[in-house]
Amino acid sequence: MSDELDAETLEFAHRMFDLARDGATTELAGYVDAGLPVNLTNQKGDSLLILAAYHAHPETVRALLDRGADHSRANDRGQTALAAAVFRSNAEAVRALLDAGADPDGGNPSAVATAEFFDLPEMLTLLRTG
Repeated sequence: MSDELDAETLEFAHRMFDLARDGATTELAGYVDAGLPVNLTNQKGDSLLILAAYHAHPETVRALLDRGADHSRANDRGQTALAAAVFRSNAEAVRALLDAGADPDGGNPSAVATAEFFDLPEMLTLLRTG
């Protein structure tokens, strides 16, 4: 049996990642509710949650977290959804991730290190106060 995915399956997966990037919360949540793995990752290790956080879609972040997305999962470069949300200075997504238990010191670079490196004092305060 081949480990290769057929073109139709790959196209579907790419579409799911695009839904996360675009913040198509209702549609993406529907697919997850129908059985799409909530922790699906792309070839770079980016999960649906990381993509939603990086592209500043807090509603999608919340919907994925509500469906069991792993907030501690890091991509192939060690980045987490929390670090992505901090990088984008998206306080609403940061709060949702912190409320779900995301670790500000997790990942490499961590969310705290990201806030410090990019001089994001508001994000640093949010990370320290929750």
